[in-house]
Amino acid sequence: MFANRLRKNAKHLAKWGRRRGISCYRLYDRDIPEFPFVVDYYEGKIHLQALSGELSKETVKAVAEALELPMEAIHLKKREGQKGDSQYEKTGRIGSDFVVSENGYRFIVNLDAYLDTGLFLDHRNMRKMVGERARGRRFLNLFAYTGSFTVYAAKGGAISTTTVDLSNTYLEWAKRNFDLNGIFNNNNIRIDVNVFLEECRSKYDLIVLDPPTFSNSKKMTGTFDVQRDHGEMIRSCMKLLAPGGELFFSNNLKSFKLDEESLSGFDYSEISSQTVPEDFRNRKIHRAWLFKG
Repeated sequence: MFANRLRKNAKHLAKWGRRRGISCYRLYDRDIPEFPFVVDYYEGKIHLQALSGELSKETVKAVAEALELPMEAIHLKKREGQKGDSQYEKTGRIGSDFVVSENGYRFIVNLDAYLDTGLFLDHRNMRKMVGERARGRRFLNLFAYTGSFTVYAAKGGAISTTTVDLSNTYLEWAKRNFDLNGIFNNNNIRIDVNVFLEECRSKYDLIVLDPPTFSNSKKMTGTFDVQRDHGEMIRSCMKLLAPGGELFFSNNLKSFKLDEESLSGFDYSEISSQTVPEDFRNRKIHRAWLFKG
C-alpha cells in the first residue's frame, strides 16, 4: 500500500511541479496511518522522516524502488517528540550541500546535517506572495533562518532588505543563498529579534514574522513561547510598519490561538488556506495571517 501510494503521488506531483517551476515538494505525509512517515522530494533526493518508531531497511528499500532511485538518494531522519528549536538541531552528521530551484530562484539545502533542510517547503506559497508584493518596498525578515523570504523580496524588486536572525550559522547560509541569486546589498543583522524590535527606529513596508514555536537559546535573554509572546511581538512589528504596509505572521504550533483581544485594533485576516501548498495533505502544517498598516 505504501509503495503504491508513493508511486501514485510521485507521478502526479512530478507533472504538477514541472508546470509550476517547483522541483521540491511533499510526496507523502502519513497518507496511510499504518505508515507514519513524511517523504519530501528534493530534485532526485528524498528526505524520509519517521514520526514514530524506527525506519526499517525494508521501508527504505520500498521508497527507493517505488521512486526508482538508488538507496544512497534516501536520507533518513527520526523526528519523534520534536519541539520548538529542535528543528534547528544538528544531527551529528555532516551531509553535503546541494542546490535546488523554486520558481526560478536557487537555494542551498542539506538533507543530513540538521533536522530540517534549509528550505521549509510549506512556506512556498507565502514566499511567492511576499515576492509579488515586494516591488518598491522596504522589506524586513524576522527569524529569517536561511533567508528564503529575503530572496523572493529582493528578486521581486524590494528597494531594501533587512534579514534578522540570532544564528551565525543560518545568517551565513542566508548569505550564500543571496550570493547564489545575485543579491549583494542585503543588510544581515545577528541579534535577538526581541532586542531588534525594541531598538529599531526604521520603518518597513513589508515584514515577515515567522517565529519558532519555542526557544530557550543561550544567546537570547529569557525564553520565547509563540503562544505566550506573539501578541506583544506583532504589536512591536506594527510599530515598525509604514502606512499601507503589510505584515505576514505565521507559525507551526498545532494548538495555536491568535490573541484576538490584544490585536483587536489592527486590520488583519487569516490567509492559511492560501499559504498552505497543494502538495501538503496536512492543511494545518502552519497557520498564517496578513496584517495591514
